[in-house]
Amino acid sequence: MVENNIHPIFDRMQSRSDKERQLGQRGATIWFTGLSGSGKSTIAIALEERLSREGILCRILDGDNIRTGINRGLGFSEEDRRENIRRIAEVCKLFTDTGIVTLAAFVSPTNELRELAREIIGDEDFIEVYVSTPLEECERRDVKGLYAKARRGEIRDFTGITSPFEVPVKPTLTIDTTNRDIESCVDEVYNVIIEKIRLTK
Repeated sequence: MVENNIHPIFDRMQSRSDKERQLGQRGATIWFTGLSGSGKSTIAIALEERLSREGILCRILDGDNIRTGINRGLGFSEEDRRENIRRIAEVCKLFTDTGIVTLAAFVSPTNELRELAREIIGDEDFIEVYVSTPLEECERRDVKGLYAKARRGEIRDFTGITSPFEVPVKPTLTIDTTNRDIESCVDEVYNVIIEKIRLTK
């Protein structure tokens, strides 16, 4: 007996290669991980601007546009953190399979969570950038005032203070933004990713 295809729409949709040819670029996910205030989103925003000037379509995902929408209602328990990353990775995969360069900036504090994202997105499409700015510098910046709240006990399970951050095992690139200008950080990421996302004609 031949099993019926219960997802027939997938056979009729345009393929990833069709989308990539249409856009003139290859899809990929650049996954920025690091402590809050390390510079993940700052690098992602500047990188998006640079790539956009070259005609490369990008999409930034970070806590601000994810936790106010698709992941609204999730907390910071171990279970919720895992579900948060799982959903983010599934969204990244959808964008990547459409040929879009996705810039995902999330603390994603454990190797297990980052490996989950890599498995969902696919190893070939997953570029891990570890923004390794030390805790002391991140806390000095305290961009959103979160470290001060965590120190006062107003935020539970805050990564770097009351919850650990595991250093990535084999990131594609490691960047410490301490005493560095944003342009040099962006240049470093750009030089690593550009050949992967540029479509050879």
